[in-house]
Amino acid sequence: MEYDFTLKFKLATDDVDVDLLVERLGEAGCDDALVGVGQPGRIALDFTREAKSAEVAIVSALGNVKKAVPDAKLVEVGPDFVGLSDVAEIIGVTRQNMRKLMLAHVTTFPMPIHEGSAAVWHLAPVLKWLKERGTYRFEQTVFEVACTAMQVNLAKEVTLLVPRLRREVRAFLT
Repeated sequence: MEYDFTLKFKLATDDVDVDLLVERLGEAGCDDALVGVGQPGRIALDFTREAKSAEVAIVSALGNVKKAVPDAKLVEVGPDFVGLSDVAEIIGVTRQNMRKLMLAHVTTFPMPIHEGSAAVWHLAPVLKWLKERGTYRFEQTVFEVACTAMQVNLAKEVTLLVPRLRREVRAFLT
C-alpha cells in the first residue's frame, strides 16, 4: 500500500545548509519525500511511502530522518491535528456542512483537543466517527495514517510528563 504523511522537525543550529541536508536525507532513504524548508530552523517532509502498513511507513521514515539528521527533534507527524476545514476537504464536503454535522451531533461528535477561536481535533477519532455513520467515504490508508500519526504524537507528548503526573492523569482518564 501507499501511504501519504508529513513529518515535521526542528533542526539543530548547525543544520543550515539546505542542499547538504536534502542530499543527506536522500542518501538515508527519504527519496520518496518532498522536502520543505520554508521556516528557518524547521524542516517538513511530505512522504508518499510504499509499505505493508502505515505504522511501518511512518516508523521507517522516522528512522531514515534520524539517520540523516541525528539532532533533529520531531515536532509533529501528520495528518493528525485538524480543524473542520481539513476534515471537510478529506471527505469532500464544505466546511459549513462539516460544522452542521458536528452541531447536529454535539453529544457524539469527538471532543476537540483544543477549543478556542479555532477548535482542533485529532483526525483519527473524527474519521472513525464518520466511518461509523457510514455516509462519508475516504481512503482507508488516510484513516490508518491518521491513527498512527496520532499515536506517535501522543507518545512524544507523554515523554514530557513527569512520572507522578503521568499516573495522576491516567487515573483521571480511566
